[in-house]
Amino acid sequence: MERAARHVPGRPDNWQKSAARVVFGVIWGIDAGLKWSPAFRSAYLGMVQGAAQGQPGWLQPWFHLWVWLISPRVPLFAYATAVTESVIALALILGFARKSAYILTAVFGLLIWSTAEGFGGPYTAGATDVGTGIIYAMAAVFLLAINATAGTSPYSVDAWLERRIPWWPLVAEVGGGRSPGPAA
Repeated sequence: MERAARHVPGRPDNWQKSAARVVFGVIWGIDAGLKWSPAFRSAYLGMVQGAAQGQPGWLQPWFHLWVWLISPRVPLFAYATAVTESVIALALILGFARKSAYILTAVFGLLIWSTAEGFGGPYTAGATDVGTGIIYAMAAVFLLAINATAGTSPYSVDAWLERRIPWWPLVAEVGGGRSPGPAA
C-alpha cells in the first residue's frame, strides 16, 4: 500500500516537481516541432558550419569533425535531431524513464551546445550569451537531482510502471529505486 507523501520544508511537493518536468518537456516539444520543418533540414549543415566561424584554432578540429560527419548524411542527422528532441519531449511530459530521459537530455543539450551553438560562441566577437544547450543540460541535471532526493512522482508513467515491472526503477530512478526517506 502506498503512503501519502507529506510536505517536507525545502523539498518540492510532487505536483511542483512534476510541473517543472512537464513545462521543460513542453519547451523541448516546441523545439522538436521546429526541427520537423523543411527549413531546419535545409539549414542544418549551415548551422554547424556557421558555429565554426570565429572559433579559435584549437576548437577547429572539433567543428571540422562534425562537418565531415554530417556533410554526406544531412537528412539523417536532421531527422535524428528531430526524433531525439521529440522523444525527450514525450518522455519528460509523460514522466517516462525519467532518470534515463534526464541523462539523455543533458547529453543531447551538451551536444547541441558544443556543435550547432558553437559552445555558445564566447570566443567570437560580439558574443552576448552562452547558448541554450548548456541551460537545457543544466536543467536536466537539476531535475535528475530532484528525482534523486524526492523519489518517484505519482504524476508519471514511471509510477504506474514501477508497480508492475520490478526492474523498472533501474531505468526511472536514481539509485535504482531505493527510498529517499519519508517524503517519497
